[in-house]
Amino acid sequence: MIYLVLFLEFFKVGLFTFGGGYAMIPLIEEITIEYGWITESEFYDFIGVCESTPGPIAINMATYIGSTQGGILGSICATLGVVAPSFLIILLVAAILKNFTENKYFKAFLKGVKPVVIALIVSTGVILLAKCIGYQSRTSFDFDWRSTAIFSALALTYFLVQKFGKKKLPAVALILISAGLGIIVGMV
Repeated sequence: MIYLVLFLEFFKVGLFTFGGGYAMIPLIEEITIEYGWITESEFYDFIGVCESTPGPIAINMATYIGSTQGGILGSICATLGVVAPSFLIILLVAAILKNFTENKYFKAFLKGVKPVVIALIVSTGVILLAKCIGYQSRTSFDFDWRSTAIFSALALTYFLVQKFGKKKLPAVALILISAGLGIIVGMV
């Protein structure tokens, strides 16, 4: 039964989310906490792990949650669930609706969906920032100076390189710098 639940819940996430993995995070959080598959604190810690590993964040999260709940078969069911809607929609669009992007109703639909996608991504960013500085749960806050120091140093490094180096710092470099800062601050 858990395999069907994993597939259907992650299928809903994949079906009702536009905008990629970051837009999926609030929906994944909702189902994982509702079912008790992971705690809120563990969920936010795991976002960092998913960002540090190769692959799309939603697939990484689905695979992990599925494996904790149903082993290898659970991870397969959850991963297929989150991927299947996009796969089916892309097949449909490619096969039947080649000129659909010029349709005025489709354009209007995308204009209506765009603000929701942006809001989901921004809300995820705000929640991650709050977790970084000490937000524990909906009822507790414990200021974390270590995370705040790492975040501040990383943000400063990013903006200085972008301003004076005239280029963006690669994501891999940001991850490595933050890992190094985490080790240094953790030893203090």
